[in-house]
Amino acid sequence: MSAPNKSIKAAVSVSEMAELCEVSRSRWYELVDAGVFPAPVVILPIKRPVYDRSLIEKCLQIRETGISLGGWPVVWNRKRKKTSLTKQKATPPAKGQTADPLIEPIFDAVKALGLTTTMQAVTDAVAAIYPTGIEGQDQGDLIRKTFLYLQGKRT
Repeated sequence: MSAPNKSIKAAVSVSEMAELCEVSRSRWYELVDAGVFPAPVVILPIKRPVYDRSLIEKCLQIRETGISLGGWPVVWNRKRKKTSLTKQKATPPAKGQTADPLIEPIFDAVKALGLTTTMQAVTDAVAAIYPTGIEGQDQGDLIRKTFLYLQGKRT
């Protein structure tokens, strides 16, 4: 007989037991009802369902081995890997050309809408649409008009 594991608490709640076995609490109750894991015991003075040390060890053994309380195999779903979103590389301005801080967001938005263009083409389109400048203009309107202007020039 092995010595009891000192790192295991004397008793844990249902939520803690589900967390130890890497299962959500709602899924835990489903697995208990299905007979995969043992049901918690209710300690009368506190009237709360808990898992004592022997039940904790049994649940962890079931999770590790994949053999349920009834003796049949249990297959666990793999955890999803966190996928990192790849950031799009910013298109640097052409040599000798500095990016206008007012035009750059329009350029980025037009490219995000799927239009293949250059910073110079967007600058020229904005100058053609707004000959007096774009200060005070609604950015959504700027993007829409620039996109439609450039789209019309492509055909």
